[in-house]
Amino acid sequence: MNAPLNPGLYIVATPIGNLGDLSPRAADILSRADVIAVEDSRVTAGLLRHIGTKRPMTPYHDHNAEGVRPGLVARMATQAVALVSDAGTPLISDPGYKLVRDARAAGHVVVTIPGPCAAVAALTLAGLPTDRFLYVGFLPPKEKARAEAIAEIAKIRATLVLYGSGPRLGACLAALAAGLGDREAAVTREITKRFEEAVTGTLATLAARYADAPPRGEIVIVVAPPGAPEPASAADADIALAEALTRLPASKAAGEVAKALGLDRKTLYARALEMKG
Repeated sequence: MNAPLNPGLYIVATPIGNLGDLSPRAADILSRADVIAVEDSRVTAGLLRHIGTKRPMTPYHDHNAEGVRPGLVARMATQAVALVSDAGTPLISDPGYKLVRDARAAGHVVVTIPGPCAAVAALTLAGLPTDRFLYVGFLPPKEKARAEAIAEIAKIRATLVLYGSGPRLGACLAALAAGLGDREAAVTREITKRFEEAVTGTLATLAARYADAPPRGEIVIVVAPPGAPEPASAADADIALAEALTRLPASKAAGEVAKALGLDRKTLYARALEMKG
């Protein structure tokens, strides 16, 4: 008989499609947990059947988390509580981080059992830069709020990873093209499943493709970082220098503008002296 787990919280990543992706360690933890906190008991019950075990489950999701959390944290003093989402790594676009925070505050052990994550899997499929990326999650469904959210991330020099849904995909891609420019992107769906695909192209091309043909399945959008900024013009330099000279002597104004615009300091200093003269 397997030994009982030590009391505490166990964050368990589960498959995003292919049940073969459940790690042996994750299966072991789930089979020995005293209780499993789940988004949907029907989904997790299927996973437990796959590994040939039955364990007590309790719902933990957006709609009941505030009321359920204190009881779960209290149970961690004497029981092993496993946290799972319906698919992938818990805490990604769900309220799990609050459970981790409160478990730590109560002095309980927190253990992570890493595994599948749709955001990272999509990034590996997209063929876009991976040295720096930002997970954005779901964009707001309403047009104004969505445009504002896109404007906040437009200048971030990183590959963007977003979650989406089929019915809203065309509108989401069109909004991204309008707010970010026509960058290279990829639409990935059904990751690890039979019909896994990654469709690449510019945001405008992808928006047109899916405008009247929303796909099925779980969707992750990956967008390339912005291109190199256009070099500052002489007019840009003059405007910046004129403002800096209202606050600083010529040498310091030239240094500030050189750093801000990536221009030659000596040239700017000479121009600053001309402007002052």
